[in-house]
Amino acid sequence: MDTSRPLPGARLKRAKKGRRDVPSAPVLTHSVGVPQFFEASVSGSDGHPTVSRPYPASSPAVGPADRRGPFKSLAGRQPEVAVFPGRHGPPSTCSRAALPAMQALRASLTLYGLPGLAQLKSRESYVLCYDPRTRGALWVVEQLRPERLRGDGDRRSCDFREDDSVHAYHRATNADYRGSGFDRGHLAAAANHRWSQKAVEDTFYLSNVAPQVPHLNQNAWNNLEKYSRSLTRTYQNVYVCTGPLFLPRTEADGKSYVKYQVIGKNHVAVPTHFFKVLILEAAGGQIELRSYVMPNAPVDEVVPLERFLVPIESIERASGLLFVPNILARAGSLKAITAGST
Repeated sequence: MDTSRPLPGARLKRAKKGRRDVPSAPVLTHSVGVPQFFEASVSGSDGHPTVSRPYPASSPAVGPADRRGPFKSLAGRQPEVAVFPGRHGPPSTCSRAALPAMQALRASLTLYGLPGLAQLKSRESYVLCYDPRTRGALWVVEQLRPERLRGDGDRRSCDFREDDSVHAYHRATNADYRGSGFDRGHLAAAANHRWSQKAVEDTFYLSNVAPQVPHLNQNAWNNLEKYSRSLTRTYQNVYVCTGPLFLPRTEADGKSYVKYQVIGKNHVAVPTHFFKVLILEAAGGQIELRSYVMPNAPVDEVVPLERFLVPIESIERASGLLFVPNILARAGSLKAITAGST
């Protein structure tokens, strides 16, 4: 990736709707909402799910990554509401009297449980969504406040360890990283949670770690983490959502492929890029959104962080996630600000 080429950025401000009281405790899921794949609800008489997205229909699309940067195309539109009929053709109509029978059928199908995939983990200092396919997190959400950055928590007494809440089939181990050439890069940084030794220790679960190029982990990415902490001097609350990306790349044959390395006997996936989304709450209730993407490659630390700002829609389309749904559903209008305005 050409790190000298500026990427477009985005910052969103919530419409003026009055100040909202912010709890002092890190109630992550109530304040900003955790990233999600979609929201489904049964509506209408036919019982088919309608999936709604609280974003404007003019949100830009993201195309495949290429050598010029992770986000090549920013054009296109998407509908605000999509209806999934569950079969080809338009949804059929059925009476409400048929709904109990449908519900009974669904109950019988779940009798022995459904195959699991994404798994939520709540820790002392963060909330994590684990992806057993990659042996790592889809995303990690944490709240930064000045008082949480100070304390007796000491990372020198911590060791990376397996997350025994993850099934052994899908769990990363320290042996997977040994001799791989990659750092065990924190997603929720240990320095963000010095207020409690337990909080610091929780950041050393391997479920909160991804294989990261050492030069990136120790330099440019570390600078982004420090910058995130510095914002607590300006904003009342700083919410941070961090995760991996596996972006397609156009190769010599003109076709795009998603390719990534795996390490260890457990095949821990090595991300091609990492994202970090910052949700900034001012004392007056205004909300700003800044989103960054960095390649999992050596990055010159003298390159300004502003070069890695991207529109939030770019990360959403690349990751399959929808960020801060509670904010966007609550706001009547949102203003996007381009790169260079931060």
